[in-house]
Amino acid sequence: MTTTWNLDPAHSVAEFKVKHMMIANVKGVFKGIAGQLTLDGSDITGSRVEASLDASTIDTGNADRDTHLKSADFFDVATFPSLTFRSGKIARVDEDTLAVTGELTIHGVTREVTFHVDGPTAPARDPWGNTRVGIAATTKIDRKEFGLTWNAALEAGGILVGDQVTITLEAQFVKA
Repeated sequence: MTTTWNLDPAHSVAEFKVKHMMIANVKGVFKGIAGQLTLDGSDITGSRVEASLDASTIDTGNADRDTHLKSADFFDVATFPSLTFRSGKIARVDEDTLAVTGELTIHGVTREVTFHVDGPTAPARDPWGNTRVGIAATTKIDRKEFGLTWNAALEAGGILVGDQVTITLEAQFVKA
């Protein structure tokens, strides 16, 4: 049996981290998250997921940095208002882990990526009568492959912004 689940943005987060000045990670979140999960109850590999992030909701805890990230130097939110993911293949890695491969679009560039997913959890009822499942998903991308190439050289050598970005999603879905 196939069931449809809507992402609950109040109980979900899309985070990223990237190396800054080659010494420490800077983290950020996208607060505008939406999506839908279609679960195939008889074969999890027949399931699918779609998600989108509102690029203008990026928040790194620093207003000046957020403004720069929204500019044409990075996400260019005026031209590319969202980041999207659409699964194409789901494979079971082990009892608790899935490899969810699909098309990730950032900055108008689409590349195939694989998220390592814990879940979905067993369905649980919340106090308001809704049925929920949760997932935790992680992948790493090279930001330059998505056209995010802005950088600055450091006086002592190296670069200001690392190329490798870790993306982590913690999401709850509510049965439709």
